[in-house]
Amino acid sequence: MTETPATPIAETLADWLVGADVSKLQPQTIDMCRRIALDVTGLCIAARKEDYVLATLGAAGPGDATAIGHARGFDPFSAALINGAAAHGEDYDDTFEGGPVHSGAVIIPAAMAIGEMEQLCGERLLLATAYGSELLCRLSLVTPKAIHKAGFHPTAVIGAMAAAGAVAVALKLDKQQTVSALGIAGSMASGIIEYLAEGTWTKRMHAGWAAQSGMRAALMARGGFLGPRTVFEGSHGFFHAFAPSRKPAYNFLLDDLGARWVIDDIIFKPYACGTMTQPFIDCAIELARQGVKAQDIVSISCPVGEGTVHRLWEPLAVKHRPQTPYAAKFSTPFCMAIGFLDGKAGLGQFDEAHIIDPAARALAAKISFVVDPSDPYPDQFIGALKATLTNGEVREVKQGFMRGGSRAPMSQQELETKFIDNALYGGWSNTEAEGARALVSGLFEARDSASLRQLRI
Repeated sequence: MTETPATPIAETLADWLVGADVSKLQPQTIDMCRRIALDVTGLCIAARKEDYVLATLGAAGPGDATAIGHARGFDPFSAALINGAAAHGEDYDDTFEGGPVHSGAVIIPAAMAIGEMEQLCGERLLLATAYGSELLCRLSLVTPKAIHKAGFHPTAVIGAMAAAGAVAVALKLDKQQTVSALGIAGSMASGIIEYLAEGTWTKRMHAGWAAQSGMRAALMARGGFLGPRTVFEGSHGFFHAFAPSRKPAYNFLLDDLGARWVIDDIIFKPYACGTMTQPFIDCAIELARQGVKAQDIVSISCPVGEGTVHRLWEPLAVKHRPQTPYAAKFSTPFCMAIGFLDGKAGLGQFDEAHIIDPAARALAAKISFVVDPSDPYPDQFIGALKATLTNGEVREVKQGFMRGGSRAPMSQQELETKFIDNALYGGWSNTEAEGARALVSGLFEARDSASLRQLRI
């Protein structure tokens, strides 16, 4: 369905959002929401003392809402901003093939903040998480690659719309209010990807900014503020503004809406870096496991999807020598190099010591790419490499999927281990981490959101 639907899309979405009910969620979808909440909480704890989070606190006002891992309370919008920035800041949060977008870092902070503000029960937070995440992921499928091509971060701009939908569900807004919430959020959506130029921090704030924008949009709509019904498909609407190079395929948004939950396929990252680099890191680690040494490698060539080049591969000379730890997360050559050398690419691999390590820089400089027209990005994230060795041998390694998703899911035990590791990285004790894990596991059954205060420290 590339033609524009006769009924305004916001009205169709509002009918679905207004009808939100736990009985419409399958057990696996509820389980996915729990997993998203656990992963986001752990990431917030891990990043609580990072410089970009501390800097964000300078823009935060006082109040009663919780920023996870911080002792004092904040106003709800600030709490959403801080939690979203912390959850997304290390690029270790969940991702969705087809977008790619990161739903948890937007929707969980928005749901938690509005939950505390309005003292909502856990069931409303569950519904906000499920419906908001589903909306975010489905919207990402309408114009794949085009939002990035226009210079915007899909999680940022789509996130504002989805957060508005999530908060509308949490607050039980009526249809007209929900339509307006979506319409208002369209004028709040923002987030350019110029951070790539110098590895600066703006991408880190995008999820939190989207979360607090969606909250404001829904609350304004509840108060009677009107937004355009044609916010998505209008001649001056969302997709015209943020994805002008591609005709929207609204069938990916609307078909089977409510009957099939695409969030069941959300991926939890095994590595703390950009999404499309992950299968390539697997390939590099496997090459090392085969007994190949860095000094044995003459060159490595990687076939890649064209849509990933401008963010993860070019300018190649800059990607070989990233100037900041954050920039290193979006350099596939560098991520592959540290994966090869360290056997992992976790939070500890992206620091100043690694980006100036001569061995990492030397190996990264040997890695290049060729555009593969048959690469399935963004529908599927794959990786491959061809290594030419000093003895003339050529080794090939392929990874046909991204681990952590439906093809190779992260087990509950693995996800909980990731959570505990993140909490310990953030300075919490094992006892504190286990308490937080138990609290989040029961979040959606809570009578109100007061328990979230236990996530302060």
